[in-house]
Amino acid sequence: MIDIIINTINRFPLGFVFTSSDFNIEVNKKKMVNKLLNDLVVQGKIKRLSKGRFYKPKLTEFGELLPDEYQIVKDLIEKNGKPIGYITGFSIFNQFGLTTQVPATIRIAIKKEKNSIKRGMYRISFTKQENNITKDNICLLQLLDCLRFFKEIPDTFPDQACKRLLYLLKKLNIEQINTIKKLVLKYNPSTIALLGALLETINPDEDIQLLHNKLNPMSSFKLYISKDILPTQKKWYIK
Repeated sequence: MIDIIINTINRFPLGFVFTSSDFNIEVNKKKMVNKLLNDLVVQGKIKRLSKGRFYKPKLTEFGELLPDEYQIVKDLIEKNGKPIGYITGFSIFNQFGLTTQVPATIRIAIKKEKNSIKRGMYRISFTKQENNITKDNICLLQLLDCLRFFKEIPDTFPDQACKRLLYLLKKLNIEQINTIKKLVLKYNPSTIALLGALLETINPDEDIQLLHNKLNPMSSFKLYISKDILPTQKKWYIK
């Protein structure tokens, strides 16, 4: 059995996170597989990310690298090849060019909220996503999450973040714009207001009446974006 395990591990790419389920061994021998994997950790041949989860570290001149974020949380965002969640929060702020800060927390959006967990050096937190999650809409949901958590974007100013969001929205095609306008209806009012103001700034003829109708005229959202960057913000109750 040890030969099967070692040969299989040798075929795994560096940074690939694996469990006993990734080995072609009978289910009733999984405990034995885990024991052998733990022995390999003690021998320094592999690393343990968390209980029952292992990886081969990639070595650089600066030391060992942890697996990337997807590898760390892949079992939490995919099931049987279908998405059940996606990475959001600080990781996406960084990926979308809204900040240069590297997160120590990985936030995952899922249908039902869960308690935070710890894996390696990362704390993994969960936030609820009301929309159905599909491979086609994840990027749009991540973009909407940047609007939802606008005030949490670190190491930037509101005007800088707003300019970047305008740029990202301008890259969407007509179909994506129509989809994002539907998806945002399940978000909180401040996200709806910010998307409406951004889309209207990009295209004054954009049909955003449905978004405006979802807002309470007595509402106000303090985002501290200048009127030069977001000229119609007053209409959207943004201050």
